[in-house]
Amino acid sequence: MINKLGISVLLAVLLAGPAYSAVQWLDSVVAVVGQDVITRTELEDEMKLIVHELRSRDNTLPPRDVLERQVLEKMILDALQTQRAEALGIRIDDLTLDKAVEQIAKENKMSLTQFRRALTQEGLDYRKFRENVRRELAISRLHSRLIDPKITVSDQEVNDLLERNRSLTDANKQYRLRHILIAVPEAATPKQLDSARKKAEEIRKRALAGERFSELATAYSDGQQALKGGDLGWRAGDELPTLFANQVRQLSVGGVSEIIHSPSGFHLVKVEDIKGGAAKPLVEQVRARHILVVPNEEQSEKEVVALLQRLRVKLLKGEADFATLAKQYSQDPGSAARGGELGWAAPGTYVPAFEKTLEQLKPGEISKPFRSRFGWHIVQVMDRRTAPASDELLKGKARDFLVKQKREEELELWLRQLREESYVDIRLPELKKDEG
Repeated sequence: MINKLGISVLLAVLLAGPAYSAVQWLDSVVAVVGQDVITRTELEDEMKLIVHELRSRDNTLPPRDVLERQVLEKMILDALQTQRAEALGIRIDDLTLDKAVEQIAKENKMSLTQFRRALTQEGLDYRKFRENVRRELAISRLHSRLIDPKITVSDQEVNDLLERNRSLTDANKQYRLRHILIAVPEAATPKQLDSARKKAEEIRKRALAGERFSELATAYSDGQQALKGGDLGWRAGDELPTLFANQVRQLSVGGVSEIIHSPSGFHLVKVEDIKGGAAKPLVEQVRARHILVVPNEEQSEKEVVALLQRLRVKLLKGEADFATLAKQYSQDPGSAARGGELGWAAPGTYVPAFEKTLEQLKPGEISKPFRSRFGWHIVQVMDRRTAPASDELLKGKARDFLVKQKREEELELWLRQLREESYVDIRLPELKKDEG
């Protein structure tokens, strides 16, 4: 069973299986998006997969026409972003694509051959899967080029966030949230604002009356997570979106917020669950030691890997001491003299390749040789512990949170503007969104 492909990729892949209804359609154009078209067959293919995903989460399906409008809007935004990426010369070559697919297979603990076979068994077309991964990568690069440069976070903003949360007793409390957005145009008229607010009020009434919030989100939300039931995942108490923070902290499990107004539209948030609650954030620290060898003109990468493999075998057989080998072979000037010891470190201290390897090791285990931007390593986890987060780590987390929050807000506004400014002709009236 494939369980870590990622919704953004899976939702773009054709899934064979029972359709939402027995209706058979002749292929026709349902929407013109810029220079592209979306056909009825493409919409039906996407519908099959969305229905599969919703049923896998045990969600009751909304009426077909409601779900079709949501799915079509997603396809329109994907098409517009792909066109913008192509216009900017953003291309994903086959080598990059191959690596991305191999990584997905690895995350599913499969070889590429096993992964391809699993896709086929689940009714997925491998060629279409690859092309949709290519599209998702292109859209991601588009966001990096157009959105990321707009995001700046000052030291004062970091300090202000930490100060606001310093007196809170739920800094380490976590909230599982769902979200519904009823969007409004950038220059909305009073009539459009009133219509959107009334729609949000009606949805809130239905949620309070017992209808499942996830199903209401799937049917009516204009947010990026609509087809995931509005799921925002777990958010730490000191990392709640500023827009929602005050209301969320006052809600108990199952609570639904009042209507929240922002430039994007009208929001509703539901607290699905709460956990934790320690006054001071705690993090898991790891104590490790490593041996670093850097390839050069005299020692190729192949020779470096072979050397580290030999050292690892000696360590596993008990024929050598890690500290002794580190002093003899490691080329890390900061740790070699200490027998490769790196001391206690919190998450985010090391480069991604090193961090990921540490996450997979139990105390006492020694990794296979792996590469980082510094060279080739073998690393041993010596111990793990839970300890209060340092001020430096808290500042780093605060900065990361502010960047993520601003990016989400900027992306939401950019997508809305892209949709409004682009040529989109929905050919079937029943698939048009009610704009108020």
